[in-house]
Amino acid sequence: MARPDAALPGLPDDAEQVHAGDELKPRTPPQPAATLSEAGELLRALSAPVRIAIVLQLRDADRCVHELVDALDVAQPLISQHLRVLKAAGVVRGDRRGREVVYRLVDDHLAHIVVDAVAHVQEGSS
Repeated sequence: MARPDAALPGLPDDAEQVHAGDELKPRTPPQPAATLSEAGELLRALSAPVRIAIVLQLRDADRCVHELVDALDVAQPLISQHLRVLKAAGVVRGDRRGREVVYRLVDDHLAHIVVDAVAHVQEGSS
């Protein structure tokens, strides 16, 4: 266990710290309101169960709409609607390949958010 008066590695000796259980952690600096607002919009975009399922599918591989329809057993118009929300939020990107649009996650951070949320729920239900 770290001594309460010992500085954390990589932080200046005068860095503000808070107790988190038995550990000392650096205090999270306040974030600009615009950043928090954008983070809230991102989480809102991820809040629908179908969108969570889409993110989990795209974590495994890039997919076109009909593959998502088949994998999730959800109607094509609904998948398209949810993809529009995810695309507008910057979660997914679509690349045209011939007559199809193949969707992929913009980055892995978003998949981690969803995977962690699902794991958290599963831990609580066991």
